[in-house]
Amino acid sequence: MTFKATIRSSILHFKQPAGTSRGVYNTRKVWYVTLASVEEPLRIGIGECAPLPALSCDDLPDYEDILKAACRRLEETGELDKEALRPYPSIVFGLETALLHYKANSFALWDTPFSRGESGITINGLIWMGDYAQMFHQIEKKMEQGFRCIKLKIGAINFEQELSLLRHIRKHFTAREVELRVDANGAFAPDDALNKLNRLAELDIHSIEQPIRAGQWEEMARLTKATPIPIALDEELIGCNTVAGKRELLNKIAPQYIILKPSLHGGISGCTEWIDEAESRQIGWWVTSALESNIGLNAIAQWCATLSPTLPQGLGTGMLFTDNVAMALSIRGDKLWYNAKPEDEV
Repeated sequence: MTFKATIRSSILHFKQPAGTSRGVYNTRKVWYVTLASVEEPLRIGIGECAPLPALSCDDLPDYEDILKAACRRLEETGELDKEALRPYPSIVFGLETALLHYKANSFALWDTPFSRGESGITINGLIWMGDYAQMFHQIEKKMEQGFRCIKLKIGAINFEQELSLLRHIRKHFTAREVELRVDANGAFAPDDALNKLNRLAELDIHSIEQPIRAGQWEEMARLTKATPIPIALDEELIGCNTVAGKRELLNKIAPQYIILKPSLHGGISGCTEWIDEAESRQIGWWVTSALESNIGLNAIAQWCATLSPTLPQGLGTGMLFTDNVAMALSIRGDKLWYNAKPEDEV
């Protein structure tokens, strides 16, 4: 393969402010890498490198310089040196998906029922942090749209109000009818976390993501042993980029689930390592996008479809921007679809 790599940065604008435990996002910076064939003018591959500010382990001041160097090496060798790039998961993800696109010559990166537009991937409906009225409105809308798995980001308003929102859903739908997931983003204090988990358990919660702040392995391990609700690790996995490190973390904390975001957790190759290690320990998992544009979301969804997931996945966040990249992705009911058509081919 002989190709030329070019990099273009872009600022994406959210349709509405995206509230997280780390503040509110109004814009999002990403880097698009395009591989263009020297021999075949129409053959290209596009990947998205999108570290999250103040969260990704590779959110670095010299990020663009590191990305340029990785692209030069890729041009020279035609191969992606994933071992050398382990500290930079968002670069691994962007470059490996650019290569997949280049080789497939299509945004349908693998041949699956999803890529052929024959089946969709079940996803959760995401409720962003906000005040009570804003979150209540989002919940009503998601239920009207037919979502049977709803995920609420909690920790921004009073805990009693958050419980009230969850009770509202349970008044209308049983746990069999609507699965409830909550994401605390580390908002609970270790000495109060178990009490809050016990109260949440009364509402038939499927799982809670990252109840306490990442990096407190002893406290998290105690919680996973005592919790009445399955605990899913998310931020905890960030920066754990070697296989040995992944094994140590899973052995020490023994979570019930892990949540995999290729931009944060090692690209597709690194997330595959996480899955292998988790499954060998009977730990469940699901895949989630991390505020990428449709370029990144499509790559994650195409990969996810190869895994034949049984749980609802977190793949609804690629369509949040006013200036998104056009892509043959759509949400119908509670499923993400790829509408494969000849004009989608590149």
